[in-house]
Amino acid sequence: MPRKRRRRIGPGTLEYVLSGEGPPTVVLLGGAGVTLQAWSRLYPGIERLGRVLAFNRFGVAGSSYPRGPQTGTVVVDSLRELLAVLGLSPPYVLVGHSLGGLHAQLFARRFPRDVAGVVLLESTHARDRDLLKGHEARLARVLSQVLAVPQRVFRRNLHSEMEGIDASARELEAAGPFPPVPLAVVSGGQQPPRWLVPDHALRRKRAHQEELARLSPRGGRVIARRSGHFPQLTQPQLV
Repeated sequence: MPRKRRRRIGPGTLEYVLSGEGPPTVVLLGGAGVTLQAWSRLYPGIERLGRVLAFNRFGVAGSSYPRGPQTGTVVVDSLRELLAVLGLSPPYVLVGHSLGGLHAQLFARRFPRDVAGVVLLESTHARDRDLLKGHEARLARVLSQVLAVPQRVFRRNLHSEMEGIDASARELEAAGPFPPVPLAVVSGGQQPPRWLVPDHALRRKRAHQEELARLSPRGGRVIARRSGHFPQLTQPQLV
């Protein structure tokens, strides 16, 4: 991956990587507690598509600790400030993984004129929050195993975002309509273990993935058949 840098914005310091040449600017929004390393296998190929920005949200790795719950509005506003400080002008292609997909949806609804397209990777749906609440410890254990990093690297961020997930869902539902931009929804085809996602929850999640693909008249869904929750790691070429 490109060299990590840090930049001060209003609420604190964000760690990020920036490479490639645009337009467009491709913005990578990670899942709860997930570090920049979750995008590593997309490089260097993704840099051929444009200018690429990836960042660690507050509470992760080299970014400052969060001052409060990391709701969708807090995340989007922080990202907008980082884009402005770095001089990265729209149009943006938003790539959101897991909870970062919820943030990408909120960004697109609030600032539709700034968005050229959206890619949702195993994205959270606004009604998925009932599936996530109460499972923070399990999520932390799985993330630690998948990413091969200790939980202390991301636990504070994970807690602050899980704490704000209800507010994030309400913010999304109160925002304007999703813009009619190109939209790709990439869903993992591998079934997660039942102790993590029971069958009834998996059926709901799959139905929600179909709903996400219908957000835009220019939307479509792709099944990453060899992937679970991290298609950017297991099938980076597809992504």
